[in-house]
Amino acid sequence: MKLASSAVWSFAVAGLALATGVAASPAQHVFAPHRPEAPETNAAVSPVRHATPSLVDSAKWERIESMAALPNYQLRVKQPKLCETNATQYSGYLDTDEDRHFFFWFFEARNSPKRKEAPLILWMNGGPGCSSSTGMLMELGPCRPDKGGASVSPHKYGWDDQAHVIFLDQPLNVGFSYGSDVFNSIAAGKDVYSFLQLFYHSFPEYSKSELHIFGESYGGHYVPATAKAIHETNLEFSQKQSLGVLSTAEKQKRVLPLTSIGIGNGLTDPLIQYKYYSTMACNSTYDPVLSKSQCDEMDRSYPTCARLIDACYKWQNALACYPAEAYCNRMLTAYAQSGANVYDVRIPCEGGNLCYPIISDIDAYLNRPEVQKELGSDVSEFVSCSQKVYAGFTFSGDWMKPYVSEIPPLLEAGIRVLIYAGDADFICNWYGNKAWSVALEWSGKDKFANAADKEWLVDGKSAGEARTYENFSFVRVFEAGHMVPYDQPVNSLDMINRWLAAKPF
Repeated sequence: MKLASSAVWSFAVAGLALATGVAASPAQHVFAPHRPEAPETNAAVSPVRHATPSLVDSAKWERIESMAALPNYQLRVKQPKLCETNATQYSGYLDTDEDRHFFFWFFEARNSPKRKEAPLILWMNGGPGCSSSTGMLMELGPCRPDKGGASVSPHKYGWDDQAHVIFLDQPLNVGFSYGSDVFNSIAAGKDVYSFLQLFYHSFPEYSKSELHIFGESYGGHYVPATAKAIHETNLEFSQKQSLGVLSTAEKQKRVLPLTSIGIGNGLTDPLIQYKYYSTMACNSTYDPVLSKSQCDEMDRSYPTCARLIDACYKWQNALACYPAEAYCNRMLTAYAQSGANVYDVRIPCEGGNLCYPIISDIDAYLNRPEVQKELGSDVSEFVSCSQKVYAGFTFSGDWMKPYVSEIPPLLEAGIRVLIYAGDADFICNWYGNKAWSVALEWSGKDKFANAADKEWLVDGKSAGEARTYENFSFVRVFEAGHMVPYDQPVNSLDMINRWLAAKPF
């Protein structure tokens, strides 16, 4: 397939030489919170992040776990006492022999009648390049920071209500993670698979916990990639097991109990989703943010954008995919310059840090030395979102790749899939998410497309609408932006508890 024109091609490739500037511009930097007035210096070429020598102390770890089946990995674990929760916590690192160190923070289910059998959620924030600890403290964890970040207060609507939750800082060099860079969602998914194998091996008390992989925003890439790694490796393991050809070391592994995946306001099928930015900006259920002429300009740009994304879907390499990202995100310039919050069309962007002042409180809390010591951090600086990681994923071409194609095999295998979206979000809006869900090619496509949208009630009040056919569901969450659990804590908890219990909406 030919690209739209040589002029477009020249423009897109020229952007490769402007790594820092392009990544930090409002039009390009649509998921990560950095603003153009404060980009990281030489972000795309800055050196590898290393541990702070004074913090590297083997004595701080209560356990160091490994498996013969995964000789290149180990798990370091301690039990922090933070967030004033009575449930068990673990924090630590997954280490690889390729100098990759992924930080995690685990919370046991607080209110499940059978804690050891409660489901296990792995949560990943987006960016690309933002810490899942941000999601923990802003959205679905058991505590939230007080103003200024000197302390935290309990949050009773955390998703750890009925489930164990792991917040994993991936990709590398976000949050408290550090080491050699990985700018590829598929490669990152393979490391997450190894982490989960080690986790279940190290904590056999959770062996009956079903596994649910959830993420938000760029998690629309991470979640399908991680689920692909788990599902395909499970199939390979089961086949070798049935043939009786597992090595002694391999017998330590298990079929990971992948039960469902969930994507909240995600970027999953850009080809379809980019078509709906003008709808969300000018013709949504909320007041328009842009003028009709600005939205008409978006619509005129979309055909070229679509041709570029088509080329990316066909070739799936940086040379084909970066031009699509560069051109298509220029469509969003007018919105980015409007002062409106890209994560919520109802409110202005405040604070310059993901447009929410609470992010500064999270940064302040997690950069307190006593908090870092309690968590066992190997690094002395918490990085909520990394400009370098963002640029790395952008220029690798990962942004526009069709991770949507990883979802049909999961559905056909009986794995449940939940797509949910706050209906006030602009950047990964519900129109685009619903559209790709309806268009998804799988055996239930027609019946899902013809299924009714049913009202979802919480405590007798309308919380949204849901469409379900067999193991596939789409949920529109009323009066919520990009971060659904932040805007609708009560309703989001009802949503996740229903989903985990396989109850209808």
